[in-house]
Amino acid sequence: MILQSLVRYYEDLLQQNDKKPTDERIPKLGWCLARVSYMIELKEDGTVKQIISLKTEALKPQILCVPEMFSRSGKCPPAYFLCDNAKYLMGINIEGTNSDIKDRFEDSRKKHLEILKDTESILAKAICKYFEKWDPEKAKDNPKVQERWEELNDGGNIIFGMRDYYAQDDEEIQKTWEDYQERIKEGQIGKCLVTGKETEIARIHRGIKGVPGAQSSGAALVSFNATAFESYGKEQSYNAPVGKYAEFAYTTALNYLLSQKKYVKQIGDTTVVYWAEDAKPVCQDLFLAASEPTIDNQELVKGVFEDLEKGRMVEVSEVEENINLEQKFYILGLSPNAARLSVRFFYTDSLGAILRHIKEHYDRMEIVRRATDGMEYLGIWRMLQETINQKMKDKKPHAGMAGRTFEAVLSGGRYPESLYSAVLSRIRAEQDDKDAHSYKITRGRAAIIKAYLLRNRQELNMKGEDF
Repeated sequence: MILQSLVRYYEDLLQQNDKKPTDERIPKLGWCLARVSYMIELKEDGTVKQIISLKTEALKPQILCVPEMFSRSGKCPPAYFLCDNAKYLMGINIEGTNSDIKDRFEDSRKKHLEILKDTESILAKAICKYFEKWDPEKAKDNPKVQERWEELNDGGNIIFGMRDYYAQDDEEIQKTWEDYQERIKEGQIGKCLVTGKETEIARIHRGIKGVPGAQSSGAALVSFNATAFESYGKEQSYNAPVGKYAEFAYTTALNYLLSQKKYVKQIGDTTVVYWAEDAKPVCQDLFLAASEPTIDNQELVKGVFEDLEKGRMVEVSEVEENINLEQKFYILGLSPNAARLSVRFFYTDSLGAILRHIKEHYDRMEIVRRATDGMEYLGIWRMLQETINQKMKDKKPHAGMAGRTFEAVLSGGRYPESLYSAVLSRIRAEQDDKDAHSYKITRGRAAIIKAYLLRNRQELNMKGEDF
């Protein structure tokens, strides 16, 4: 269910690519977004016309869509196509050229000549001629290279181009690359558990980046790292057969969600991402506003809840169209587990139902507050802060309790007993040393106790059970 939902989200994002700037687009299978620092501008005969910096005014690399750059390791990792560093595309490093650098350049040369040998575009032929002519030993003597010697060797990615046209944007080169990808299929063929189609199965799944506590290089959502987890003679990810397309789609979609920091919530050790069925960010904005209100959007949240209560279409002033509350909304909680990710929870319901549950939670939390307190709605994060000793360095709520509380609010379910216990413990722990009967009961703690009794204990009482 999680993978299928992410694949659909990827496909919806792909349809919106034309409306987005380049650095916000989602890549197709066989492509990726990469930071690019320089372009080698070629003449038609393959000689270097000039080397152009592609860095922004803030001296940061541009983010461009280039052929896929897979993870690589080892003494002489394989070359990338059309986008790589100076060691591969020019055979140089800051110290000059040695046998290891020559091997990397030779690997890159063979790869480009093999892929582009039958491509007729002017730029493709220029790249082939470049690799046929370029001599790494004489690179430093080239005046165009001398001008940017230290910059080229800073490890940044380099691409090829002609005038203002990038090689990866050439339609013939794009088709050549995609045809090449089809030809080199080497994996097992089987039925994909996501799409249901007979296709090449992914042996290893790409890493998911952006989950605090997990490896920065990426952690696996689907993986098998020991024979104890294998069955029926299937090894690695063949145990859970996901096609290469579905594997690329779900990892790309999830990495995209985690890169949108505005929509990433941290609940204890759980990283929460969420998305709507139509992939429109306005639905994410609405959920964010409702679940974590700020002092500036109280009126907006109140207006949304009033529309829900009266059965009206929900309108947000920032967008012209009404929001479809019947569409599915997905909320995924992930926590780090060494080189892998654990799924804390995955909740799905209609957007309207989730917003109604959040409103019901706020209704239970409603309590008399000071005139100077402008926060009508205490968001989930502020609510969980009431269970924490604010004098401690690590101000994180208990991970399990935080996740279960978040689920309870979204689903309209019962609050975890640990939330009630944590609040009572905090009240007792912060009593006045001079007066044993003086307790620090904040507005938030009183509201949590009220909400807990209304939701949990009242339900038990209606069933004839004792409080």
